Amino acid sequence: MADEPKPTVRARRLGSELRRLREAVNKGTEDAAQALACSRAKISRIETGASGVRRLDLGILLDLYGVTGRDRSALEELARNSKKRGWWHDYGDTIPPAYADFLGLEGDARYIRTWQSVVVPGLLQTEGYARAVLEANPAAVRPERIDQLVEIRMERKDVLSRPDPARFWAIIWEPALRCLVGGRGVQRAQLDHLADVAQLPNVTLQVVPLEVGATAGACGAFVMFGFADSPNPGAVFLETLTSSHYMEQQAELDGYGLVFEYLRSSALNPAKSLDMISAIAAEM
Repeated sequence: MADEPKPTVRARRLGSELRRLREAVNKGTEDAAQALACSRAKISRIETGASGVRRLDLGILLDLYGVTGRDRSALEELARNSKKRGWWHDYGDTIPPAYADFLGLEGDARYIRTWQSVVVPGLLQTEGYARAVLEANPAAVRPERIDQLVEIRMERKDVLSRPDPARFWAIIWEPALRCLVGGRGVQRAQLDHLADVAQLPNVTLQVVPLEVGATAGACGAFVMFGFADSPNPGAVFLETLTSSHYMEQQAELDGYGLVFEYLRSSALNPAKSLDMISAIAAEM
C-alpha cells in the first residue's frame, strides 16, 4: 500500500486550531462529529491535518465553537490555502520538508519573534553574511546548493516588506554581533544593515548584552510564529545540526512565550540596542 501523503503545514495548523477551539468551549469529538454527521475518527483526522475540511463543514464547526470576526476569516482563509503551493516549491529538492514547513509558517505569520544567540536572524542577514554562515557548515549544507540557499534566504525577506508585512521582533545576544562571520568587512556590512532594518515600523530589535550574564535563552535559539492578533504563539520552530521540527502543544508554546518575555525584559531597549550595534560596527 502506498504511503499516505504527509499533511501540509497549513493543514496541520488548521487542524490544531480547530482542536484548540473545540476544547476551549468544552466540546468533545463526539459533539463535533454529531454536528457534521460523521464519525469521531473523521474529526480526529481533520484535527491532525490528515484530512481536509470542506467549506460547509468548517462553517458548521466554527458556528459550534462560537468563532466570529477576524479569527473566523483567518481560519477560512487558512482552509482555502491549505493545499496551496508556496513560492519555495519552485526550488524542488533543494528545500527539505522540514525547511518547507518553516517557510510555510513564516509566510503565513502575522508576527514572528525570535531569539538568536550565535548568528543574526535569517530574515535580517545580508547576502554576504548568509553565504558565510552556510559555507561554515559543510556537515549540513552541500557546497553545490549554497547559491540556491542564499537566494532562498534573500527571497524570504519579502515577509518584512510586502504590503501587509509580518511584525518581526528579534532579540540577539551580543556575541552574535561581535563574531566575525565572513571577516570584518562582511560583519561590518551586516551590522550596518541591522541598523537600517531596525528603522522599519514593523521591526523591533533588541540586544542582550554580555554583562547580563546567564539568560533564559540558554535553552537555545528558537522562532515563534503567531497567526492571529492574540499574543499567544501558534507554533515554535527549533533547528539542530541534523533535524528541524516545530511545536504546537499549548504547554510548550506557553513555555517559549515565557522565555521570550524574560529575554525581552533583560535586553536593552530598542534605542540602546541600536546604539550598541552602531558602536560595535565602529570597532570593525
